[in-house]
Amino acid sequence: MTAAPKNPFSGPVTAFQERRLPETATPAGYSALIGAYGLDVPLPRTLSAISIHHHMLMRDGWRIMTPRHAPAASLEGHLTFALKYEGLDLAVLKRLFLKTGPAPVEAIVRDKPTGTYARRIWFLHEWLTGTRLDLPDAHTGRYVPVLDPAMQWDIDGRTAPRYRLRNNLPGTPDFCPLVFRTRRLDNFIAEGLPQRAKDIVANVPRDVLARTAAFLLRKDSKSSYAIEGESPPQDRIQRWGRAIGEAGKRPLDQHELLRLQQIVIGDARFIRLGFRDEGGFVGEHDRETRAPLPAHVSARPEDLPALIAGMIAFDHGPAQTLDTVIAAAVLAFGFVYVHPFEDGNGRVHRYLIHHVLAERGYNPSGVVFPVSAAILDQIDRYRETLESYSERLLPHVSWEATKKFSVKVLNDTGDFYRFFDATPHAEFLYDCVKRTIEHDLPYETNFLRRYDDFRRRIEGMIDMPERTIDLLFRFLSQNDGKLSNRAREKEFAALTDEEVSAIEAIYTGAFGEASSTAMNRRGGDV
Repeated sequence: MTAAPKNPFSGPVTAFQERRLPETATPAGYSALIGAYGLDVPLPRTLSAISIHHHMLMRDGWRIMTPRHAPAASLEGHLTFALKYEGLDLAVLKRLFLKTGPAPVEAIVRDKPTGTYARRIWFLHEWLTGTRLDLPDAHTGRYVPVLDPAMQWDIDGRTAPRYRLRNNLPGTPDFCPLVFRTRRLDNFIAEGLPQRAKDIVANVPRDVLARTAAFLLRKDSKSSYAIEGESPPQDRIQRWGRAIGEAGKRPLDQHELLRLQQIVIGDARFIRLGFRDEGGFVGEHDRETRAPLPAHVSARPEDLPALIAGMIAFDHGPAQTLDTVIAAAVLAFGFVYVHPFEDGNGRVHRYLIHHVLAERGYNPSGVVFPVSAAILDQIDRYRETLESYSERLLPHVSWEATKKFSVKVLNDTGDFYRFFDATPHAEFLYDCVKRTIEHDLPYETNFLRRYDDFRRRIEGMIDMPERTIDLLFRFLSQNDGKLSNRAREKEFAALTDEEVSAIEAIYTGAFGEASSTAMNRRGGDV
């Protein structure tokens, strides 16, 4: 017998925790367990319910299923339904197991000792809570994976003989965000983006490729600061660019994270470096009272050691075999939700994307994909991606304002940062990587080839220093391929009318009608 929940399982409803159902239906799986056991957890992105009608419906964050899918109104029934149809939500499962205690799960396993779902529930209880149930090791039953690989991204993992299962979870109990398999992710992976990037650069001359790589590196560094609303001095941008260029060359550990924060901050006279020992949040302050107005609350400082250790273990283990871009999304967005520093979190978060891509050899050798520039180009969607979890997390974080106008978290929230659905984040990052491969990389190599052609033809016509040719190019690109009267009267007064006409024709021949956007797209650099 399983222990009865504090509240009975719900009957048909029209709304669940302020989330309106598309039609009257009975909560099932995670929604039923959350409601019945009063679990204070971020709701899954998609909830399930059983309709009174014989149709299937996916709408407004709900999966409405037919009466034939209805589970038994019990802990075992709804747990089995969740594992079968909804995948794993580790935060919900851990809070559920802590609420039920071990006895109900032991009863489920004793009732069906060879059952696939019973053994998976057993494993998950012990893995999540760190306690050993009063059950003998399993001796029969075929080996099956803990995580359904047809539903969520997994790793090869190892066998767990005690349960006769294969532990294919892509993480540890300290850090294990999960990603659902979606058509978008499958399509991204099928495109073979790493090979496409290598094909683009295969026939690019070595000197052009080196200049392309240098420009893309500067572009990413500058964009990463721009995302934070900062315009630092060029030396800081260059220093951060050098750090990005070395991404993947050093193993990730606590010392490396601290080193990166130092590079990002530069002048630390008014910022405390190192991992936080106080609460933190992302948001604003009330103009009059200075009270915090959080859009996201950072992990508690007492949870940081385990969370950081979990992220490092993920990078050294599961990230090595998980799809590269998915692994980068899990690590980088997990880091930014934890927000372990007082300042510098966003730029280190984006560095971690480069770290995983470079370490796994995803981008061509020596070339950095300007992911930050792609993020900056779609900054609203980036924020929506971050908020896709923060908005569901925030109502479950109890906090109070501190004397320093920050926040102190009052409840246990560590599980909400180690276990979350990173599917939107993986899809967004894949889109950014694709944009850099399909647009930035070929555009930059093509631009430099055209510019080199322009410069060679100018040099063949007039003896002119390279820096003067660069200045000439800037004036032409800023005025739709025409040399302005001001430039003709001042910097280039020595040119004849015939020479000006010839130069303008060379420029148009190299860059065509799109010449007016050439410099704008590149941020003013030649």
